[in-house]
Amino acid sequence: MKKIPKFRTEKQEREFWQKHDSAEFIDWKKANKVVMPKLKPSLKTISLRLPESMLDELRTLANKRDVPYQSLLKMFLAEKIRDELNAR
Repeated sequence: MKKIPKFRTEKQEREFWQKHDSAEFIDWKKANKVVMPKLKPSLKTISLRLPESMLDELRTLANKRDVPYQSLLKMFLAEKIRDELNAR
């Protein structure tokens, strides 16, 4: 195994791992699975323009499921993305 270099900044580390395969530095067969239940994904706020009728329909569906419409939209997007990725 190669030795992992010391990094001065997080940016340097990110750039390094974008160009190198971690299998050259870490024996993944010896790795332990770690569960981080309180880890939340990074979120990015976006602006999305939708036809009013589509937004009204989304809100109606969300009300039927008793969830916020933004959450329902994220669920729909996640399902479609997963389907598209699995289709390839």
